[in-house]
Amino acid sequence: MSISVAPDHLDAAAGPTLHRLRRMQQAGALDLPVPGSGGTTNRWLELLGWGRDDLPLARLAEGHTDALAILTEAGAAAAPGALYGVWAARSGGTGAELVGAAGERRLRGTVRFCSGAHLLDRALVVAAAPEGSRVLDLDLGVPGVRPVAGTWRAPGMQASDTVDVELDDLPVGETDLLGPPGWYTDRPGFWWGGGGVAAVWLGGALGVLDALRRQLRAGADPFQLAHVGALHAGTAAARALLLATAAAIDAHPADGHRTAVWTVRSAVERSCREVLELAPRVAGVAALTRSPLGQRLADLGIYVRQHHGERDLAALGEAVLDGNPDRGAGAAR
Repeated sequence: MSISVAPDHLDAAAGPTLHRLRRMQQAGALDLPVPGSGGTTNRWLELLGWGRDDLPLARLAEGHTDALAILTEAGAAAAPGALYGVWAARSGGTGAELVGAAGERRLRGTVRFCSGAHLLDRALVVAAAPEGSRVLDLDLGVPGVRPVAGTWRAPGMQASDTVDVELDDLPVGETDLLGPPGWYTDRPGFWWGGGGVAAVWLGGALGVLDALRRQLRAGADPFQLAHVGALHAGTAAARALLLATAAAIDAHPADGHRTAVWTVRSAVERSCREVLELAPRVAGVAALTRSPLGQRLADLGIYVRQHHGERDLAALGEAVLDGNPDRGAGAAR
């Protein structure tokens, strides 16, 4: 296994992020309770706090902790000292593919949105295979793993080191594979991980509100106060739903809580959209151009688009019309 160092060509914003992530790992801060084990509320509060402090850093930290949870569910051990990510995107016809028979398997394809492409040591890669999707634990230091420069041009989340990664016919051993075919999305933890991502989104929204409060301490007009009050109410409601869902997962860990997670993700996404709309009106152009607030908004606007908007809402609406009741904040069966 190779342990990464910041390469010379790494974006200037991402180098400090790597060093902070390493310090968090060395201090044990990334060792969160596995979801569904009784500590999901504490886990999600930690994720929220990271997002509130630094959204690109939280993106990488969440990916690492999600990978550790997946490895635990699979009964596998993480490589000692390694920083992990989870690379599963299949956008626009791209994605990893596993080809060949057992003993001769190869991994190929282009995976988009690979956060930590130059920073991480290993990634859990979700690949299409003839027998169904498979998850493999990939050493990112081997030849044939190629981050593609220039494939992330958005102003937001630059410090998360997110680019496309090309996988060039990498040999795959059977011991690299986790779980049976289809296991990645069939396991309850798939949905619990989605709730953890929503916690980071909400943290990003709360970080914007923190910046607004600091700005307005010298005085605010009634319109600014009204917007701040509305944003506080929305984020507080989303936070309450997030924590209720975490408690339900720990109360009934055999359940995936799919509908509950869809619900909390949609509620958090709505709250984030309100922050993205109203915060610039509260702050004004000076604060957006002369403080970190503009970058916070750019980061949040990109990251929350992991929610697929109307497509995710349509899936939630279908579950609601099916009439499967949630158990408290728990999931439809």
